[in-house]
Amino acid sequence: MTTQPDYVTKAKLAEQAERYDDMAAAMKECVERASGKDALENEDRNLLSVAYKNVVGARRSAWRVISSIEQKTDANDKKQLMAKEYREKVEEELKKICKEVLELLDKYLIPKARERLEGEKDDQKCFDSLVFYLKMKGDYYRYLAEVSQSDEKDKVVEASKQSYQDAKKIAENMQTTHPIRLGLALNFSVFYYEIMNSPDKACELAKSAFDEAITCLDTLNEDSYKDSTLIMQLLRDNLTLWTSDNQAEETDATETEQQ
Repeated sequence: MTTQPDYVTKAKLAEQAERYDDMAAAMKECVERASGKDALENEDRNLLSVAYKNVVGARRSAWRVISSIEQKTDANDKKQLMAKEYREKVEEELKKICKEVLELLDKYLIPKARERLEGEKDDQKCFDSLVFYLKMKGDYYRYLAEVSQSDEKDKVVEASKQSYQDAKKIAENMQTTHPIRLGLALNFSVFYYEIMNSPDKACELAKSAFDEAITCLDTLNEDSYKDSTLIMQLLRDNLTLWTSDNQAEETDATETEQQ
């Protein structure tokens, strides 16, 4: 019988081989078979995140390339129809992956994290887990929003926003320099910039997170110093990008995933 640690080992092997679909499948099994109050330990949680980030990232990148080709090709050109069909194929793959992650979050990870937080309100790890999963939920609804249209898009945009807001409220219990709190601010600001087309709100959120963290740098412990300062740099990079004279041009903001 395959145990939970066995699935983690499989996931690590798949990561080393850069076979991220296999890695995601192993971590999905790990989540579904987990017992106890917390489905995943910190390291396992990061493995899940890395696996699906790579799996969905490949489809997001492909979708953007194919969409660009489709838009630049003449409507009467056969190539345009082929590009459209191929884009729709990638789109379905992307949506399937996102919905798979969201099901894991809603069915297993978030309920267990909430349950643990209720029982151990003084345990910082409980806040970490719940914020991490709610942020992840916001991220995957955001990825759905990138490829959705009309009424469907409105629903996933609202779901993404609500998840980020829920995470942000709970993250107030964490240090301003905590990498998970900073990563949430980074990705929530990207949501406002790219999905909501609200550069002012995006800048406000990113600047607030950066300013709050910079005043507390002396509280950083050695373990999280590298992660926290890296995300702070990404926040600053996005602020520079968004407030530059080229703001009107289409740009790709930087987001992160805690690893």
